[in-house]
Formats: sequence, C-alpha cells, structure tokens
Amino acid sequence: MRKSFSLFLVGGLAAVPLVAPAQANATTTTATTTAATTTAVTTRAVATQAKPFSSFKISVKYNNRTRRGGKITYYLKAKNLGPYYADYYWIGGQVPKGTVPTLRWGAPKGTKCTWEGRWFWCWGKYVLQKGKTDWLNFQVTMKKGTKGVAVAKLGVIAYDVDQGMENIDKEELKRLGIKGYYWLKSAKTTIVTPPRKPTKRWTPPPPVKEYNPPASHEESNKKKDT
Repeated sequence: MRKSFSLFLVGGLAAVPLVAPAQANATTTTATTTAATTTAVTTRAVATQAKPFSSFKISVKYNNRTRRGGKITYYLKAKNLGPYYADYYWIGGQVPKGTVPTLRWGAPKGTKCTWEGRWFWCWGKYVLQKGKTDWLNFQVTMKKGTKGVAVAKLGVIAYDVDQGMENIDKEELKRLGIKGYYWLKSAKTTIVTPPRKPTKRWTPPPPVKEYNPPASHEESNKKKDT
C-alpha cells in the first residue's frame, strides 16, 4: 500500500506550501479535490485539534559551506515520539534549487525512494514503533552556475490512515481528505565562489567527500527541473 500511495503523495505535495513547524507542533494538511483541480488547505495544529497518530523529532546534519559545483551531504534522523507506531510516513523532503538531476542515498535495508521536481521522499518496508528512529543519508551535487545559499527542507510527512483502508485506491483517499502532518527543518549551505586572486585571508570550504558506501543507491530526478 505504501508503495502505491507514494505516487499520490508526490502529486499532492506539489500543491502544498512547505513550512517548518516547531517540534512540539505539526502542520496539518487536508487535500480536497474539485472537478478540475486539486487544492490544499493548510492550518496550524493547535491543542484543541486532534493530534497526529505519531509525532516526530527531527535532526539534520549537513555541510555548512561548499564550493560552486560542489557537493552537500545530509544526514537525517527521525524519531517516533508516539503515541502510536508510524506506518504511513515518508522521510526526506525538499532538495535545494540548482542541483544536478542525480543524487546518491543510503538508508536502512529495504528502503525505496522517489525524486520528482524538488521532492525527494523515501519509505521503508516496516512500521516505525514508538521510540524507534529511522534515518536517511543523501548527497546532492550543485550545478556550477548555482550561487548564494542552498536551502533544503528535510524531515517527515506522516498521514493518519486508519486500519481497514488498505484496499482503498488513491483517488478515493483524495476524496476522503486524508490528514497529513509535516515535521521539517531548514538546512542552509553557503555556496562559496573562490576569488580570482586568492589572498592569505582566503579560506576555502573544506572538501566534501564523495558519498558512496557499499549499500548506497543512485536516484534520478524524474522531472529534471531543480
């Protein structure tokens, strides 16, 4: 179910603005469909509203600086704070603008990923029990013409899907308006352009090692529009 449902997520997320809520809160999103278009209504979750089935604590480590045309490696962890196990959740997020359309990633055995536009999401084979942590490492390469600050928004999206809904197709799930919650953190990397005539004060960014462990995978952007 999660494998086929991921296609629905990728399509639906394109219409939802990304936010980075505080760890104690989540942003709840309900997708609604009209005859011609799919829209999304986003509201801030408050104490009087129903809480998500599972909440997450997100930690992200990454390179603070990289050279033009260089690489950025992200180390993402997501801990399920409960109160229940998490089943319909995805780890990943929005990659920076100006990346080449291939990246390398590593995750627990059995994980699969999809990358479309700026959305890079991964999902595993099993549920994540309360108190357990999932992880995802990936490395992007910046285009040589990309300047300024590379901003990624990384974390988890989780959907509250009740038992007994496993056989409902994605069109019916859209119509029902399944609630989705986001836990995202911004990761900002400065892209450094070396001066034409470096001086003694010039400090180049440390080189970023190629992310290529034995169990790593390569993913291509299906839209190639980053």
